[in-house]
Amino acid sequence: MQTIEIIISTDGQSRIETRGFTGSRCKDASRFLETALGKVSSEKLTAEYHQTVQHQPNHLTQEN
Repeated sequence: MQTIEIIISTDGQSRIETRGFTGSRCKDASRFLETALGKVSSEKLTAEYHQTVQHQPNHLTQEN
């Protein structure tokens, strides 16, 4: 399941956390929130970001 969580601390700092996205898809999914919330002051990439997208092999068989 893919989720985007926005955490706002008592001092007004906001943080965006994405879960369930692989590779740079998390950045694509959260870009509109980063733009709406203002300047990005830091970024921490998760292990999911460094995973590659797994493609399912095509199991088409051809009958002769």
